[in-house]
Order: sequence, then C-alpha cells, then structure tokens
Amino acid sequence: MRIEEITAKQEMLNAGHNACPGCGAALAVRYLTRALGPDLAIVLTASCWSIIAGMPPLTALKCPILHCPFPSAGSVGSGVRRGLNAKGKHDTTVVVLAGDGGTFDIGLQALSGAAQRNEDYMFVCYDNEAYMNTGMQTSSATPFGARTNTAPYPLFKEGQKKDIMQIMAAHGIPYAATATVAYPEDMERKLKKAQEIRGFRFMHILSPCPPGWGTESSDTIHLSRLAVRTGFFPLYEVFNGTSWKMTCRPEGKRAPLRDYLAGQRRFKQMEEARIEALQEEVDHDWEKLLEKIEASRL
Repeated sequence: MRIEEITAKQEMLNAGHNACPGCGAALAVRYLTRALGPDLAIVLTASCWSIIAGMPPLTALKCPILHCPFPSAGSVGSGVRRGLNAKGKHDTTVVVLAGDGGTFDIGLQALSGAAQRNEDYMFVCYDNEAYMNTGMQTSSATPFGARTNTAPYPLFKEGQKKDIMQIMAAHGIPYAATATVAYPEDMERKLKKAQEIRGFRFMHILSPCPPGWGTESSDTIHLSRLAVRTGFFPLYEVFNGTSWKMTCRPEGKRAPLRDYLAGQRRFKQMEEARIEALQEEVDHDWEKLLEKIEASRL
C-alpha cells in the first residue's frame, strides 16, 4: 500500500493517545476505523484500549465509545446493536473491541452467547497474548514457553495457546478471520467484507506489545510479518464455520519458528527442547489448517 493511499483516508484515531510506542493494538484499531468508516459505534471492555481511548471528552477515537466491564462485552454489544436498530440506525456498524483476556478468558461466556444467537455485530479481538494492561500476567492466549509475571516457576507458560478460531468456527457464525498489522491490505479487505455480512462476525488480530513481549517499538511490523511467515499466526478466513480459506500463504518454505522467537525477550531463556516442542505444535496446527482448507475445496 502506497503512503499516499494511506494518508488520503479519513483518520478516526486522534494524535496524542495513551498507547505505548510501537503498540500493535493501536495500529490495528487505526486500520480498523479507517476501513469501517465514521458511522461506527465501539464497545470497549476492560483492556489496554480502555486506557488508550481515554474518557470523554478527551477520547482518542472519533466515534461513540461505550466502556463496559470485563465479562460483559458480548452482551453489551448485543444491547447496543438492538438499541440502534430500535432507533432506525440499522446501517451503523457496531464493533466490540476486546483484548485476549476479554475474549479468550473472562469474556468468553458472553462472547459465546452472542455468537450462538448470531447477533448482528462484529467482535474484534486484538491479541497481545497476555493481560498487558494490569502487569503482563498469563492468559489462555499466551503461547507455550513465553515468560510472564504470573506463570509458575521459572515463569514460563505451560500448555498450548487456546485456539479461539476453532471455538468461533464451532458456533457456525457467518464469518471469522485472522489479521495482523503487517498486512494492512489483507486486514482492510477482511474488515470491509465483514461489514457487509449480516450476523455475528469475529476478527482475531495479532497485536505485538513491546513492553510485554520485550521488543523494540520499531519491531512491531517485522514481528507481525514473521508470525505469518513462520506459520505461528496464519492469515485465513472461515465462512459459516465450515469453509476455510487462506488469504496470505508464505512464499516457499515457512521460516523456522526460532526466527520469530529470537526477537522477543519473553522467549529469551527458552530451552532448546521447548523451542522444538513449540515448533512441533506450530507444524501440527499448520497441517491441520491445510487439511481444512483442502476439504473446503471438495
């Protein structure tokens, strides 16, 4: 995407917000609001973005924002959508914006209920793979082997990262997709596609966190791109829970996972055996994804 094409678009994110330098979540929401346009209402659950957005009248976003408690985002989104419908504002796009804590963990029950009812709004998870806003504690989105402030000694996460896309696909929702800030055109296309679909839509956006991941602020795009090229975070879409389509396949052979891990201090003291175990997990999940995509073509 050329720089003149980016700057020509309407900015919905004000300068001077509270995000950390290099925040992947801030960049993701900047792309999101550009893609979806000004007729937008956002529900914010407790998360980094509830701080980034700020409180009225000094909010960072140029659209209505409703803050809500951690567990209730899915329900509040349903209420906002139905309230707007009652006022005849059927074309206003409703987005629930939550981190991995408000999606994978504390908010999962309300999220599942909204998906089951096929509520007509978009749920967007910006995934920085831990509870970054409250001290970098482990969440079920934290990958195996990552260092956090609450994992058992020696402070490495045990167990796999929860596969939230599999969970959402199991609900049979009309549309779900993954995205990352390193591929803005892919993200924008998916957001616009989701905006045109009626019913429940889910977006899972990988959002590097420099303080939590132990990276330089200038590495956010590079790491996002490596996550895709290694297969750690593939970019794909799921339609109605059954049809899977990859939207950005790495050219040639996938890069080794250690290339992605090496730039993050949260993996710095990771033993070789753990690196190999995580590589096996990524390889296994990659093959399973390819099987789903191939089955969708039949």
